[in-house]
Amino acid sequence: MITSDEIAIYIQNIPPAPAVVREALNYARAGDLAKASKCAAEDPALKLYLKALINRPIYGFRNEVSDVAQIFGILGLSATQQTLYNYLLSLLTPKKWELFALSNHQFYDLQASISKHWEAILSHLKIDDKEIQSAISLIPASIIVCEALFAKRKTEVSQLRSVKALDFNTILFRITGNDLFDLSGAIARKWEMPSRIIDLIQSASGMNENLTGQERLLAQWMHLLLFYELSQSAYVTAGLNDFIDFKIEFVQDIYESFAQVVQYTCEP
Repeated sequence: MITSDEIAIYIQNIPPAPAVVREALNYARAGDLAKASKCAAEDPALKLYLKALINRPIYGFRNEVSDVAQIFGILGLSATQQTLYNYLLSLLTPKKWELFALSNHQFYDLQASISKHWEAILSHLKIDDKEIQSAISLIPASIIVCEALFAKRKTEVSQLRSVKALDFNTILFRITGNDLFDLSGAIARKWEMPSRIIDLIQSASGMNENLTGQERLLAQWMHLLLFYELSQSAYVTAGLNDFIDFKIEFVQDIYESFAQVVQYTCEP
C-alpha cells in the first residue's frame, strides 16, 4: 500500500513554479492583467502554451490569437489565474502516459474543456471569484498525480485491473486509502489555496449530504461537470471515468440548467 507519507512526499516534490509564472500569478491575483501579461510574455514556453490553449476548438476563434496581452484580455482575470495554474500542470504532465490510455493532446483538450465549461457555469451562477474558478484545475492535477502513483506499481495495478476487474477508483483507494478528491485536496494545500477551495473540491465527490447554500450549489455543478467531461468517449477509453461515482440524486435539481449551459458553451 502507498502510505499517506509517500503521497505527501510526492506532492511536496512537485517543482516550484518558475519565477516568471509566480510573478504573473501574483499580478493576476492582484487584478493587474497588464503586468501579468508582460511577465508571461517573458517566458517562451508559457507563451507557446497560452497560444496553443486559446486556439483550441472549445474557444471558437477562427483567426489565430497569439499576443499574450490579447489572450489574457480574452480570458479575463479569473480565467487567466486558472490558466496559469493549468500551465503549472503542464510542467508535471508525463511525456508518455503509462497507465491511462491517454495522449497529452487529449489531456490538454480535457483541461481546456473543463476550464471553459466551469467558467460558463460560474457566469451562469453569477459567481465572480478567482479562487473558485481556479479550483477546477485541481482535478486534472490529481489525474497526473494518480498516473505517477500508479506507474510506480504498474504490474500490481495491471493485475488488479485484469484479474480482479477492479476500476481505477477502487484500485486508487485500495493502494492509497484516498480517492481522486482527496488527492485534489492535498494538491490544493501544496498550492496554498484557501481552505474553502479544499472543502469545495472534496465536496464535489457528492458524498456530503449536509451541504447547504452556495457550498452545495457549487459542489453539485462541479460534480455534474466532472461526470460530463470524463464521460466523453476518449476519457472513458482512458479509464478516467472510473474516478467519478455519479450521484444522480445529488444533481437532479440542476440537471436541466446544466444541459442548457453546456450546450450554449459548446455552440460555435
